[in-house]
Amino acid sequence: MSYVYIPFPLDSWVSKFLKRLGINTPEDIDERKIARMLSIHLKYSDRRSYSIENGNFKLININKNLDKDLQREVFYHELCHILRHAGSQLQMPLTWRELQEWDAEHFTRYAAIPFHMLGAVDWKSHNIISEMASIFKVSEEVCEYRVEHIQRNMKLKSH
Repeated sequence: MSYVYIPFPLDSWVSKFLKRLGINTPEDIDERKIARMLSIHLKYSDRRSYSIENGNFKLININKNLDKDLQREVFYHELCHILRHAGSQLQMPLTWRELQEWDAEHFTRYAAIPFHMLGAVDWKSHNIISEMASIFKVSEEVCEYRVEHIQRNMKLKSH
């Protein structure tokens, strides 16, 4: 018997998006490159992390005092807001804002470890979480979530 992971729609969406940008391996992942290809100004400062979009102007600001892994996760979170959300969270109902935040958290997990790059992971390793964190340069918490999610959603492969 063998099992296979069937990607969820967001898995597929993120993978297609990254592939269109030419991001096919973990080594290709570079926040500055992604931002440049999408005409997003990427800034690191002492201010809190946020994103804004006003017409053609797009900006992601990341707090430079966060550790590098968290900076990458924050980048994905803010990128999701630019790619998938509309409107100012300051002017929308709380439930809409909560839905956008929920979506950005899910997007972050899928973008951090994209479906089309799962082959870079040694799924039999006893140190899979720490190895994944090293490969994708994200926190072990994101990796743990992703591994548990994938294992929980494995389907029996019919031959």
